[in-house]
Amino acid sequence: MTENEKIDVLGVAFDNLTMDEAVDRGWALMQQRRAAYVVTPNPEIVMVCRSDPAAAEAVAGASLTIADGIGVVYGAKILKTPLKQKLPGIDFTQGLFARLAEASGSVFLLGSKPGVAELARDRLQKQWPGLRVAGVHDGYFQEDGPVVEQINAVAPDLLLVCLGAPKQEKWMHRWASALDVGLMIGAGGSMDVFAGTVERAPERWQRAGLEWLYRLLREPKRLGRMMVLPKFLLCVLFRKKK
Repeated sequence: MTENEKIDVLGVAFDNLTMDEAVDRGWALMQQRRAAYVVTPNPEIVMVCRSDPAAAEAVAGASLTIADGIGVVYGAKILKTPLKQKLPGIDFTQGLFARLAEASGSVFLLGSKPGVAELARDRLQKQWPGLRVAGVHDGYFQEDGPVVEQINAVAPDLLLVCLGAPKQEKWMHRWASALDVGLMIGAGGSMDVFAGTVERAPERWQRAGLEWLYRLLREPKRLGRMMVLPKFLLCVLFRKKK
């Protein structure tokens, strides 16, 4: 397999990388400072892309696409085009945080409810003292322009976009050409984990590929969203038979 070859899972092209390789790729993109963006689709987002052309276009426009969900990894395996491993977006993001901390780099935190980004800022700077949080803004804004101006005023190395999918992917795709940032990551609910307002699954659940189940048990209201998983697997099986 060549370095740039992709693995297609129901129309979404994933980069086939280990976590170390993905972080290396993300770091290299950041140094180019062209506001490239990273997307981290799980089965739910893959299915959204099948019915939402704008979401599909935004995901396809990413410079790096990593498989966040274990369901994507299983789907690729069923299709006999296996991915090297699951690459949780939060772990990928933390890998870049560690490098930024060593280089005294900066990050801007965008998204979640009012006050959450500030909590995340305080916790991240304690965990990685060398990391500079250049600015924060919640995800409850009505106009994009002022937010873009605030981000450009500090020109961060990394912009963490936590607006929920597919809104965050569409937002990055729309504004990439106007932003003065090194790299963007669509990081979904990671902001809440960084802030400590949501607890991540214990490592044993993560290793078993059951992080989704842990979240469902903690948040039963997610059951409706989880119903997309059997639909995803049925589509994979149907694709395999074709």
